[in-house]
Amino acid sequence: MSDSNELDPEDRKIVTLARSARARNAVPEGAAVRDETGRTYVAGTVALDSLKLSALRTAVAMAVASGATSLEAAAVVTSADSPPAEDLAAVGDLGGAGTPVLVAGPDGVVRVTVSAG
Repeated sequence: MSDSNELDPEDRKIVTLARSARARNAVPEGAAVRDETGRTYVAGTVALDSLKLSALRTAVAMAVASGATSLEAAAVVTSADSPPAEDLAAVGDLGGAGTPVLVAGPDGVVRVTVSAG
């Protein structure tokens, strides 16, 4: 377990943004990613009849659609123990293998950092 106070300020920021997205939209997950220029993209779970996306995959899609060419880090706030393989693959597709994914609980405390790809 990691205390979010031990995080780099930029990592703490994406965890806070992910937590805010989850709470604001009353969705199961919130996520944020930081691209190679330091821009952040924030998303919540998408659950439409015709489209279902995790928060992390939605944040990655937003980054790609906005012209990001790489990711520095990602964060997801979830009650799950870890993101599914598909989410890590999406982060890895854009950020490369080894991109850190911070996994925090609903309280915002980072429980684990996993590597994408």
